[in-house]
Amino acid sequence: MYDLLRGLSLVEVSSFVASPTAGLYCAQMGAEVIRVDQIGGGLDYDRYMQTAEGRSLAWENLNRAKKSVALDLRGGEGRELCVELARATGQLVTNLPEKSFLSHAAVSEGRPDMVSVRIMGWHDGRQAMDFTVNAASGYPLMTGPDEWAADTAPPVNQVLPAWDFITGAYGAFALLAALHHRAATGEGSEVRVPLGDVMLGTVANSGAMAEMLYRGDDRERLGNAIWGALGRDFTSRDGKRFMIAVLTSKQWRAMVGALDIAQPIAALEAEAGVEFAQSDHHRFVHREALFAIVQEAAAREDYAVLAERLAAAGATFERYRTMHEAAGDPALVTGNPLFGPSPANPSGFEYPAPRSFANLPGRVAGDPAPAPYLGQHSEEVLAERLGLASGAIAALIDRGVVAASDKDSFRRPA
Repeated sequence: MYDLLRGLSLVEVSSFVASPTAGLYCAQMGAEVIRVDQIGGGLDYDRYMQTAEGRSLAWENLNRAKKSVALDLRGGEGRELCVELARATGQLVTNLPEKSFLSHAAVSEGRPDMVSVRIMGWHDGRQAMDFTVNAASGYPLMTGPDEWAADTAPPVNQVLPAWDFITGAYGAFALLAALHHRAATGEGSEVRVPLGDVMLGTVANSGAMAEMLYRGDDRERLGNAIWGALGRDFTSRDGKRFMIAVLTSKQWRAMVGALDIAQPIAALEAEAGVEFAQSDHHRFVHREALFAIVQEAAAREDYAVLAERLAAAGATFERYRTMHEAAGDPALVTGNPLFGPSPANPSGFEYPAPRSFANLPGRVAGDPAPAPYLGQHSEEVLAERLGLASGAIAALIDRGVVAASDKDSFRRPA
């Protein structure tokens, strides 16, 4: 954690991935993020996968470094406390619908400088999630073996909820942009970030939308080949699969030199009447012939030898790993300063935890902080933010409007 956002507090009322990610990134930069959940946990509190005790590892990791307040959000009194808390804090991140009790109109009443960021599905209010907006993106029908027929091949869904994480990151950016505007003008803002628009905007920003309209058709499936450049997976003599990517002339020269394939490359250039060193286009058009040359060279050596040569030459490559293998890899995780020691996780399970993805030379990142127990900070936050006395908070707890930490009362969900 860095302290660049120290002094910034925000209330987060959210579930699943995109909205909690926005709060997580702010927390990793030093903001005080107060997560408000339904007593007993919201929709994502027991999200798969769980430990044997029933603690969600997904929830634990998306809510590191946050504070937790547990309220009865199904009842009027608990909802009013949540609105008052958001209003008193001045910043809200949520994925509740606009027509819920956390509408911008409700939380900004008497607080014209209120900033709320709302993660939505589609811009017109329809529900969506990562996997459904991805179906509309076109990418699942672009993915798969190149021999699959375009009109009968099935879609290939992505495993990573990438649109969720991009939306969360954009939500954090939009929040800080609105706060910058408020600092300059005193004006509050209602910011809506539709997941579907993040997907469509990203497709457009990448140039893919313009490309489809220009060509008047879809791309062909390319298997594991990179679109518009040279790159694919190859197999070494000892059966290790690895990726090589070539997007620049420097990367091209590094690969050719490391694999000692200048002679067959020159022969192919003479046959095709092209030069590959300076042209992504020529490398892409003649990719199958180039792939055959690279694979023949890869098959002559074990991966360790190939990796040493490719690294020394400055080529861009990496070996394929299973995710379980990657999780314990010394270069990727255990020896990477991105990861710190395991904090005292609510699950009780110890494992490396990431710091902020950004690296700020000269500043101490600090060790990763744990996720809170549900309701761990209910009494602290209500006292500090709303000025409630201990007796009033105790009465709210007795009536089931507020709950304290579930550390010792947690029960595995059925």
